[in-house]
Amino acid sequence: MTKKSRFVLIDGSNVAHSTEGGTARLDNLLLMRDKLAAKGLEPIIVVDAALRHQIDDAAAYEKMVDDGELKQAPAGTDADYFILSFARELGARVVSNDRFRDRMPEFKDLSRRFIRYMIVEGEVVFEQRNGRRSR
Repeated sequence: MTKKSRFVLIDGSNVAHSTEGGTARLDNLLLMRDKLAAKGLEPIIVVDAALRHQIDDAAAYEKMVDDGELKQAPAGTDADYFILSFARELGARVVSNDRFRDRMPEFKDLSRRFIRYMIVEGEVVFEQRNGRRSR
């Protein structure tokens, strides 16, 4: 049996936009990062360059980019491609509710590595592959 990677790539733009209200929330990224770290995993947050213009706390976001806590895809590039490529290279799972339909033909091997989630009232809930939810 092969050992699972401890790395988990977070689709930062997807997670930031995952709560109702329209505004991308930095707190969603922090909640997700902390939840995964508490499970003994090594989260890597990958965001697209446009998120900096949508996030609710631009100053804290920019500091996280500058400090290397957020990996920002270059402007004008497809962050989805970076997320899926890094996942393949690292053997990592991907936290996202995005289906990546336009990219899946190229990354079929990753289809079982996705972790779906919800963020409700400041709590992250993961959907497990057996259909049960885990808090």
